[in-house]
Amino acid sequence: MISSSKLKSVDFYRKIPRDLTEASLSGAGLSIVAALAIVFLFGMELSNYFAVSTTTSVIVDRSLDGDFVRIEFNFSFPALSCEFASVDVSDVLGTNRLNITKTVRKFSIGTDLKSIGPEFHSVPITTIINHGDAADDEIVEDSVLLTAHTFDTFSRQYPILVVNFYAPWCFWSNRLKPSWEKAAKIIRERYDPGKDGRIFLAKVNCMEENELCRRHHIQGYPSIRIFRKGTDVREDHGHHEHESYYGNRDTESLVATMEALVTTIPQTANALPGTKSDNASDAVKRPAPITGGCRIEGFVRVKKVPGNLIISARSDSHSFESSQMNMSHLVSHFSFGKRINSRTLTDMQRLAPYLGRSYDKLNGQAYFMSSELHENVTIEHYIQIVKTEVMSQKASKDDKLLEEYEYTAHSSIASSRFIPVAKFHFVFSPMQVLIEETSKSFSHFITNVCAIIGGVFTVAGIIDSILHNTMRIVKKVELGKNF
Repeated sequence: MISSSKLKSVDFYRKIPRDLTEASLSGAGLSIVAALAIVFLFGMELSNYFAVSTTTSVIVDRSLDGDFVRIEFNFSFPALSCEFASVDVSDVLGTNRLNITKTVRKFSIGTDLKSIGPEFHSVPITTIINHGDAADDEIVEDSVLLTAHTFDTFSRQYPILVVNFYAPWCFWSNRLKPSWEKAAKIIRERYDPGKDGRIFLAKVNCMEENELCRRHHIQGYPSIRIFRKGTDVREDHGHHEHESYYGNRDTESLVATMEALVTTIPQTANALPGTKSDNASDAVKRPAPITGGCRIEGFVRVKKVPGNLIISARSDSHSFESSQMNMSHLVSHFSFGKRINSRTLTDMQRLAPYLGRSYDKLNGQAYFMSSELHENVTIEHYIQIVKTEVMSQKASKDDKLLEEYEYTAHSSIASSRFIPVAKFHFVFSPMQVLIEETSKSFSHFITNVCAIIGGVFTVAGIIDSILHNTMRIVKKVELGKNF
């Protein structure tokens, strides 16, 4: 068994008897300063131990959200009718989706960009519109040509006025012409305006009556509008209520639709219409746009490859005059990926320098052009997207990994030979920014604490020794003693 004397021989901290030591005021003062320094440095180290530091690196994109990303948007087009507004998506891999409606909503807006009325529902086109009759060598024009001076008179005279707004140069207007004129003749023979007077078919040349067509928000040719006496003359927000016809354009379909409209009206000239018909032909009639503007909001999913999000006027059975198209717009919201809610950002203020800065860079940006400069002008936005991932150490389980797509945007206005569009060209970076939160280990904290205590104690001892020896030498000099 090892004796106590042998154990004492390995004592690193041999004790000096207290009566052999000497206390001094300078030593006491230095001890107090050293103790305060140790407490202060310990507090700093403790704070540093609980703090979270971040490291930033750029790596190849290893996203867990797959090959697709969601684009959310909210655009306001003051001069694009909801009737023809189309959201299209394309990319370099050959994806080409036209007129997306499942995840997109449209609302008619006024000049102040505020919604007017309920959501505008586009008509699903499942089959090609039948135009029926081919153009004859000689077409007898049985429908009456209306002008700005006569339009209001006819709309007040007949319970139902059906008008074909057309353009002479338009291919689809010329395809409709023979069927329209034949249908006008048949309806006039069956419902004599002089005796019956319940319905009347007419037409308007938009190239000659430009202001009249603009007043009724005609942007595509031909546009067939159904005006009802008692509703078309009552103004709501400065615009007339009426319907648009989207059905087949052959003579039989036109006549069947017109007769369905007449069935609800008493056989008395100038009588007001009753309730609308439940006939199947109602499926091809929809409320016409009450304003010339449209707000488009919703989302689309796109592949993470270079592509385009395009807003344009589109129809498979209408023509558009490019000089009349104005693609001015306001971007209320435009972002990629899942948005981090404000509550999460509020709870994690320390992440503010890394998140929520450039994920919606286009928000609030307006691209408006004057009426003189909008002709044949396409507005393009070139967007470069980089994904940022933050690996959080102190967040809840659901917020351990925060993802955000940030982007830069450059916009330009260019003349186009084709129908003007608003194009958002996006490019995803193959790299991503990875920000990781790290905290110090407990062993590192203990090591630093020991270093602080030992270091301060040692430095204080050295200073005390220097002060003590200096004071002793000074006293010897004062007494005239040699060193």
